[in-house]
Amino acid sequence: MAKIYHKHTVPRPESRFPSCRELRTRNYWHDNIVGKIAPWTGRFYSLLDPTYAKNHIPIIASVSEHQPTAWSCYYFDLQLLAVMFPGLGNLAVSQPSCFLRVAWQGVMVRLILVLAPVMCIVGAIGISGILKSFIVNLEDSDSASQTKASKHSSSASGLTSTHKISKSLQDTSYPFKHEIATFMVFLVAVLLVLFSKHCIWATSNSYSHPSIVLETTGHHGERFILDDYRAAYYWLRQNTKPDARVMSWWDYGYQITAIANRTVLVDNNTWNNTHIGRVGQAMASSEEEAYEIMQELDVDYVLVIFGGLLGYSSDDINKFIWMIRIAGSTEKGRHVSEHNYYSATGDLRIDNEVTPTLANSLLYKLSYYRFWETQVDR
Repeated sequence: MAKIYHKHTVPRPESRFPSCRELRTRNYWHDNIVGKIAPWTGRFYSLLDPTYAKNHIPIIASVSEHQPTAWSCYYFDLQLLAVMFPGLGNLAVSQPSCFLRVAWQGVMVRLILVLAPVMCIVGAIGISGILKSFIVNLEDSDSASQTKASKHSSSASGLTSTHKISKSLQDTSYPFKHEIATFMVFLVAVLLVLFSKHCIWATSNSYSHPSIVLETTGHHGERFILDDYRAAYYWLRQNTKPDARVMSWWDYGYQITAIANRTVLVDNNTWNNTHIGRVGQAMASSEEEAYEIMQELDVDYVLVIFGGLLGYSSDDINKFIWMIRIAGSTEKGRHVSEHNYYSATGDLRIDNEVTPTLANSLLYKLSYYRFWETQVDR
């Protein structure tokens, strides 16, 4: 799956986020307006305008965690807490920032981490209110009448809303109140058990696997381990010089640096949009133009991830459209237009309808080099 071809890291300035105390001072905003402090990054502007990143900084929109949140993510990550969402209205009366968290979480899926604590509080308030309302009806008639009398005597000093709800539920105006209370308490207990099991399952299956060694399941339930990433990085470590420079897409920068111990041009610290665009321009250009760019960047090896043999969908071909867009957003890559890579139907095709510009690109040729010699239907 991983292909390595023979053919620096720039200094990274350290940045510090301002504290909440600094944000509340007039001096901070004055220095920000006059230009003494750098303005907000594109990620903050994307929260205010969801189309800002796609139109101005494509590298931000290319990151999967910056995509809008799908409806399925709410159930997968929140499960029972998503049902308690209407209770957020009561909490928002005293905490208006809760609505802001919900709005921003819909813009970027990564911000579900900000929404989760609020949903935990809302869910706890809702479940606590349900249990307080029905547990009192599980008592026998004598204790229920005593409870009702004690609550009536405490009304002079101020009766809470929970006591009022409990008193109304203890009223004998509706039948089977003991059975209904038993069912509701049992239902809440079952939902909490299922919620705990779902959290354990989601953590173990989706948030505990390393991104280097992948695990898949076949049609008949068999287990497959994809170790191509680690094998490619190990090959680089064992077969290249210690000062070798590797050009790859920024997704693999940290992994190459940590495992292969080799210098990369770009990595996951995507602060240098120009440098990443230059790498994307090399991938989207012809061999002759790409060779000149790689000579300029002093590249020794090119690492390409190709999943055509195994059916791996998250390879570099799948990310190619973002390489083109990021390259076209830089000064040196203005001539790179994504429309030249689209077919007549407006799709990015890699079959017999592939455009000449795409077929002559460096990434396409490296990915499909001698691919016809392999039988994929065995």
